[in-house]
Amino acid sequence: MGKTRKKLLIVDGYNVLRSGSRYRRLPETAEDYTDDWWNAARDRLINDVINYAGNDMGAIVVFDGGGNEFSEGKRQKIGGIQIMFSPAGQSADKIIEKLAYDAGTRGIETMVVTSDATIQDTVFGGGVDRMSADGFSHEVGEYYLEARLDDSPKIARKNTVADRIPADTLAKLKALRDA
Repeated sequence: MGKTRKKLLIVDGYNVLRSGSRYRRLPETAEDYTDDWWNAARDRLINDVINYAGNDMGAIVVFDGGGNEFSEGKRQKIGGIQIMFSPAGQSADKIIEKLAYDAGTRGIETMVVTSDATIQDTVFGGGVDRMSADGFSHEVGEYYLEARLDDSPKIARKNTVADRIPADTLAKLKALRDA
């Protein structure tokens, strides 16, 4: 049996939250990435990536932390995927491009999710596949729709003793009960 190729999904976090139709409900003042809306949006995206990647591929969600002087660029693992903020002074774009390049050179089948044309052009030039934020939103929506259809609750038929005995025996028992 042949060895299956490893797969990696790299997600441009804030780009997907701003451009993906599934996430595009920005508050009026959306520049403070620490408010409750952004926290909830990041959590939703992370959960979607966890479910979408499943056991089929590795995944890294990269958020831009370049403007945050305290961002160290460390990765943390949540639900089997990696989450990171780019380090202070460095854009998420550069991190994504480097991750994609490194994965490509190691022979890992890589998909980058972003609607940033510059990133798309850069990573595609290295043989990496790309998907737009809207494409990812659609794929995730389809995934959940299929999961809902496949996992719909089944109503179990309750089997009683009366269902398992011959009809003539059941009739005799009912006659005895009613007598």
